[in-house]
Formats: sequence, C-alpha cells, structure tokens
Amino acid sequence: MPLLYRAKNSKNSLKLKKNEIHLWQVNPEKITQPELLNKYKDLLSDDETKKQQRYKFVHDRHDALITRAFVRDLLSYYADIAPNEWRFDKGEKDKPEIVNPPLPLRFNISHTKGLIICVVTLEDDIGCDVENTTRSNDVLAIANRYFSAIETTELFSLPKEQQRHRFFDYWTLKESYIKAWGLGLAIPLKDFSFNIIDAAVKKTAPFTIKSAISLSFAQHRVDNADRWRNWLLYPNGNEQHRIAIALRAKENNQEVNYQLRYFNSTPLQGYQESI
Repeated sequence: MPLLYRAKNSKNSLKLKKNEIHLWQVNPEKITQPELLNKYKDLLSDDETKKQQRYKFVHDRHDALITRAFVRDLLSYYADIAPNEWRFDKGEKDKPEIVNPPLPLRFNISHTKGLIICVVTLEDDIGCDVENTTRSNDVLAIANRYFSAIETTELFSLPKEQQRHRFFDYWTLKESYIKAWGLGLAIPLKDFSFNIIDAAVKKTAPFTIKSAISLSFAQHRVDNADRWRNWLLYPNGNEQHRIAIALRAKENNQEVNYQLRYFNSTPLQGYQESI
C-alpha cells in the first residue's frame, strides 16, 4: 500500500502518494490585483524580499514575487504549515531544500515568460524545466555547441521544420536532469544523451505526454540510467511552452507506475486540478 500524506485541518489539503508527481502551474501575467500582490509580499522572508527587489525590470520583480508566493502556498496543501512559515536553505548540492520538513517533500521550480511551474514528489530527487519556444535564439547553433553527438546527429537528420521542435525537447530534458541533480551546468550537457520515442504518446486533458525516453551517458560520467524516469509535456492548446520532468529514484525505478497529477493555482485563492 503506497504511503499517503495529507495536510491537517484543511478541506483543500492534498494526499501525495509515493508514486505520484504533482505538477503545479500558474500564469503570472493573470495576477495583477494590488491587494493580492501585497499579501504575497507579506509571505516572503527578508532574504527572499531582498532577492526579489534586486531585479531591474518591473515584470521580473512581479514574476519573482509570484514564484515565491506560489511555492509557499502550494506546499501548505501537503502539511499543516502556514505559507509564510516555510523555511528554505540550499542543500548539499546547492539546491533549495525545505528546512526541517514535516514530511519528505521534494520539489523543483522553473519559470519562463507566461508560465511558472513546480513539481512535487516524495523522497526522490526531481527536476523540471519549462521553456518558451517562441524565443528568437539560434537554437541550432546552441545545439551544435552543447548537445551530445548522439543528439545533434538525430536533430540535424530531421526535416528543417521539425528541428526547432526537437531542440526544445532535448533542451528541457537536459535542464530538468541537471536540476534534479542540483548541480546546474557543473554537469556538461554533452555528457548525457536522451533518446525520445515519438510514437509513444499519451493524451490527457491538459497535456500530450511522451514518457518513452531513455538516457545514456558518456563513458567518463558515473550515473545509472535505471534510476531515472523522464517526461516531456506539451500543453494542449498552447504551442509556446514545453515542459520536461526528470526523477532520480534512490534505486531502480523502471517498474514503478508513476502517476502525474496537474494543478492550476492562484496563490492564496485556491487551486483547480485538471483531469
């Protein structure tokens, strides 16, 4: 029987099973009410406020405020802790961790223009990435410089109209992998490779999902592919965003039937689960 966790004293509390990954999302551009934004400011620690105020542009300060309030609010659905009472520190891999967690919650956040996401699970390392695919970067030059030979060979063998699409598949997967480790670009992106089986697709109400994704490593990189599971998510009706999730289990997890659940949030006002 999977372990269950639920916050106390809340009709909106959430259970989190050991084999579940909860994906939360919020659109910061839709939250503009001054009274709500002021409530978000009250949630932040002094250190978070200082970091948020360092951003030069107003829209960046806005997104940073909502990001911190978003994480604090959603975590309180899993434990009997008020959003302003959560404390965070950098873990041994320099990745943000909960100080004295009441249960073994693991989370990771990512943001891009128009979307902030957070993934939550229990015990296992997890990373996520969201990218806006409409940005004007020279993606093929980036791929040629940073991707592995396996990936660039596959990428450049595709018809030109498919190459940009595949670039963001690889880029989000790679970002989610290094974020799960918590080591950032200390891990060279050429040191690991993804293989995506496009035919294996699952359609849900909010996303089209690819999970038949395998991982391999350069000879000098020490890692175990059997401990990794990866997902690519394409938001239905939203062509501009791409999401990837990477989970690193404590042991071989290839037989675990992971379940994804999806939540749309307006911090301090509630959430809606997409089914």
